[in-house]
Amino acid sequence: MIKKPFIACLATLGLLVLVEFFLYSCTDRNAQASKEFSKAEQEDIYYNNLSFANEPLPVADGHVIPRVKRVLKSYHYRTLRSYKLHHKASKWFPVMEPILTKYGIPEDFKYIPLVESGLQSGTSAKGASGLWQFMPHTARAYGLKVNGRVDERHQVEKSTIAACKYLRSLYREFNSWTLVAAAYNIGENKLKRVIRRQDQDNYFRMRFNPETAVYVYKLVAMKEIIERPASYGYHRAQSPLMAINTNDQRYLLEYLGSGLSANMRFKMN
Repeated sequence: MIKKPFIACLATLGLLVLVEFFLYSCTDRNAQASKEFSKAEQEDIYYNNLSFANEPLPVADGHVIPRVKRVLKSYHYRTLRSYKLHHKASKWFPVMEPILTKYGIPEDFKYIPLVESGLQSGTSAKGASGLWQFMPHTARAYGLKVNGRVDERHQVEKSTIAACKYLRSLYREFNSWTLVAAAYNIGENKLKRVIRRQDQDNYFRMRFNPETAVYVYKLVAMKEIIERPASYGYHRAQSPLMAINTNDQRYLLEYLGSGLSANMRFKMN
């Protein structure tokens, strides 16, 4: 016959086990909720810090974050399956950056050639050419020679200087780097007409053609995948300085290609 004290002890032990299980379940649920909240909070902080040329994105506007996410997804490694953009950036950004700085142009404008041409010196169906995709008349207006014998739109340093002069003139016109980027895509005269017609000079609240409507978003997305490659699946896309310091020559050749010598020549001159 089991004594009453023993039964009471078992009952107490069972009760303690139940209480401990309940507390563990609550703690586990709270930890999970805290983890999820932390992830959401981190995402909010990330999007709240997105900017172009030091002009913050108005993420409080409901359409801005969904559009950013769509464009970022289109540049993710899962979509592009290529390191080509990172390779090109490592080759030409060291040439462009000091020129942009010299002319007082925000460094984020180096992403325009990535969006416009993928940093490849081709010619579009409309006649735009070079990394900066200058039309002939615009190129000539800002000091480039374009004729049957020579086309300086394909010379990176000279075309970057011309781009800086053009961007600077656009800023004097619109007093907003975001609108400068839009004007680079749509043209300053068309942009002025859009501003007058809509009585609005906030790019993110204006109605554009499909290409111009996502142009600044593309620049922001390009900036993110180049500056935070691992976050978007580009796990092998180290920065050029990191790559230069590695002893793996095969990786150097694959990553930097012929751009290594070009970058070093530019720095020495």
